[in-house]
Amino acid sequence: MTAELVRGQNHTLPQTRLEIRVSAGTPVVAGATLGDERGTVRGIEWIAHPGSPQLPGLEVSQQAAADHRLAVDLEALPTGAHRVTVLLALPVGVGGPVRFGAVPAPFVAVTGLDGTEIASFTLTDLDAESAVSALELYRRQDAWKVRAVGQGYAGGLAAMLADQGVTEPAALAGTIQEAVTRGLARSVAPPPPRTPEGDRVRHATGSADHRPTAPPPAPEPPEPLTDPATTGPAHTAQPHTTPGPAAAGASAAGTSAGGPVNYAHPRRQHAAPPSPPPTAPPAQPGQPAQPVAGDATGWSMDERLYNQIWGMFEDLARAVAAYRSAVDFAESRMDQELDRALSDPRNRIGGAGDRAREAARAKRDELASRAREALDRDLAQLAAEAAVVEPALPAAYAGWGNPVWHAHRVPMEIPMALRIGDLHLPERTDLRIPLLVRLPLERGIWVDSGRVASEAAALMDTDRLRRLAMETAVAHAARLLAVYPPGEFAVHVIDPAGSAAGPLAPLVEAGVLAGPPAAGPGGVASVLAHLTRRVDLVQMAVRARAADSLPPDLDTGEQLLVVNDFPHGFDDRAVTQLRYLADEGPAVGVHLLMVADREEASAYGPILDPLWRSLLRITPVADSHLADPWVGHAWTYEPLTVPSGSRVLERVLAAVAEARRAAGR
Repeated sequence: MTAELVRGQNHTLPQTRLEIRVSAGTPVVAGATLGDERGTVRGIEWIAHPGSPQLPGLEVSQQAAADHRLAVDLEALPTGAHRVTVLLALPVGVGGPVRFGAVPAPFVAVTGLDGTEIASFTLTDLDAESAVSALELYRRQDAWKVRAVGQGYAGGLAAMLADQGVTEPAALAGTIQEAVTRGLARSVAPPPPRTPEGDRVRHATGSADHRPTAPPPAPEPPEPLTDPATTGPAHTAQPHTTPGPAAAGASAAGTSAGGPVNYAHPRRQHAAPPSPPPTAPPAQPGQPAQPVAGDATGWSMDERLYNQIWGMFEDLARAVAAYRSAVDFAESRMDQELDRALSDPRNRIGGAGDRAREAARAKRDELASRAREALDRDLAQLAAEAAVVEPALPAAYAGWGNPVWHAHRVPMEIPMALRIGDLHLPERTDLRIPLLVRLPLERGIWVDSGRVASEAAALMDTDRLRRLAMETAVAHAARLLAVYPPGEFAVHVIDPAGSAAGPLAPLVEAGVLAGPPAAGPGGVASVLAHLTRRVDLVQMAVRARAADSLPPDLDTGEQLLVVNDFPHGFDDRAVTQLRYLADEGPAVGVHLLMVADREEASAYGPILDPLWRSLLRITPVADSHLADPWVGHAWTYEPLTVPSGSRVLERVLAAVAEARRAAGR
């Protein structure tokens, strides 16, 4: 039975090989320190953090994430280590929350390698703290125990490390945060919170591990559409919904107190509550329920599909994590049994030793086989769901091979998200999860044209790789143009040496660019000056709440700058402007899509490191570099490709050009 601890409470640990699972609801940094009998950390070699994730008997995550799994083997800790303290900290300088009081209370659980929960602790009553000692595992005589600590530090990670006796804590805290920010270019940002929580529909399969969940609570009624000129304290519009018993009683109370009560969500802008998600036909006894496209909550089919895809992504990440953990447990159990059996010299030779080895391996194989069966069951269900969801996707979520693109019409509203590739894990490479990014783009994209570590890149010459990278950028620019309403998205291109004329031909010939591709130092300076001015003007207008004062010739639509072969053709001023656009542009509708080889940009030194970290790195060929926000698996990214011989890209761009002409843009 799980021990639910409160601050200061301890609990005996029944085993020494453990996992510590952290669920924070927002990306946090997880680390651990080793302490001696007095709790003192002897040096940085006793600290596990994203920049140095492994110590003897201890392994932590290499990135900030909403969920973590820390592996602990108490018997393998260095000599003299009597305490393991688990640390959590909010990443700094990434635009996220800066205090734990602004995020959901983190939850920490100590489990066995098979997932059995031993003790748990919810870190409540945190406010201004940005770092916290969550719990500690400590040795008391010959037994190990866990204690709930929950000690927060308003001074952040440096103050927490100093409290544990670490020398030069500020420098080490900076090193840890630097390691975290370096991982931003490979991390897939988590989706925004879904309401209601837990709207992911789990399909019953008849096993104890797949119980049908209760239906989600009904969504809040929407705010009615009102005229701001007529809405005031004496004129409150009521939602057109029938209140339930509790709401009716409260409404009556509000009326008797001097007026009706508006139960509408204060920020909801929809005019009608979401329709319920489609339901699957009833399953036959003993058979799993049939998946249905849009089987998630949302205010539209697009939102339901978006939530469903992210639910599939999370389900696959966690199912594979459980399988890998179970296999690791089976291996470690076999090793322990062999060590015990062969510790007696009499068993090292002869039949007794052979029988012990066979028995240990048989148990390992049985545990691994059961774990694989559970994984295969989950993978089969997800594959069936993917087979139903993929054909139902709208164009913004669909690959180029989906027939929906052949009938695509430029929309009048911006979709929720855009598909920029597919992700898969080695446990089942044919199960692809669409990689969706929210619109408007929250961060720029970097298409890596350098020699990535994948086998596909190793077999390709440099010129071919660079051309593929630019073709990938052109395809993404075309998708963005196609899913935005006419005239609300403009694409600028910087091609200093004019080397991308071939890949840029579809955009140029369709006439959908804001201007000819800029070449030479003059062209680079002109485009950067134009976009920098736009960012400055919109920022000033937003801060002064004076949008009407913007120049009439200023294009207030979203802007995309495609940069080829960076940093060729960029002087120091141009580099500074580009960094400014990367940092300040997304908030006011200016986005970067860069094609660059980081190795070639190394001549600029570390000045460009913040630029790379601010962009989402993708590749023109398959490469396993992206990490999910839940457990941090290394996912193989597959770029979207136009089917061989297809003219879908040209037809889509022609439709964009025609829609612009019809709209007079």
